[in-house]
Amino acid sequence: MLVVNLEQGESIVAEAGAMTYMDPNIEPHTRKREKSLLGSIGLSVIGRQSFWINEYTASQGSGEAAFAAAPVGDIEVLEVKPDQGYVIQKSAFIASTGDVDLDIKWEGFTKGLFGQGLFMLKATGSGTLFINTFGAIDKHTLRPGQTMIVDNFHLVGFSSACSYKVTKFGGLKETLLGGEGLVTQITGPGDIYIQTKNLKEFVDWLWTLMQSRVQSKAR
Repeated sequence: MLVVNLEQGESIVAEAGAMTYMDPNIEPHTRKREKSLLGSIGLSVIGRQSFWINEYTASQGSGEAAFAAAPVGDIEVLEVKPDQGYVIQKSAFIASTGDVDLDIKWEGFTKGLFGQGLFMLKATGSGTLFINTFGAIDKHTLRPGQTMIVDNFHLVGFSSACSYKVTKFGGLKETLLGGEGLVTQITGPGDIYIQTKNLKEFVDWLWTLMQSRVQSKAR
């Protein structure tokens, strides 16, 4: 859980539904994620996130607020600077402070990764970005020219200074039968954030436990 202490006049922007508790002197304001309703609808349908985000401001003295996200795992704090941005999964975003700009229409990353459900956003500006992962966070720092290949379902984000290429896992046989599908080849300098658990594999595992009961009830 992310717990923040806001001084008088300070604000934090959080994903809709993320708040768990807050002091009464913190004033929430709900606003559309996009300036246009069409942009908000597009985000919800494609990115599976809410039309809305909430901005929490300490309006009557300092106060405390706490936030949590659906993924069961670690929370990481990323410092966004004018010369140091990040590319992260939209589903990983919990909250941000300062002048962090979250570009949800950024198309630098292959949109949706051909049905693999990975939608990315680009964070730029200046402030603090809080992300949540499924499982633990595994951080790697790449030297200039150093490359790492990451499974797309485990990829949480990476420094915007990195270059990347979405590619197949080996040849056609490996892509279709190897269980990996598409991967991302990331080259430094910069940091890569990986989640140790795979949500798709977790859902598939749950289905193996539930399938016989569901079929039994269906009869």
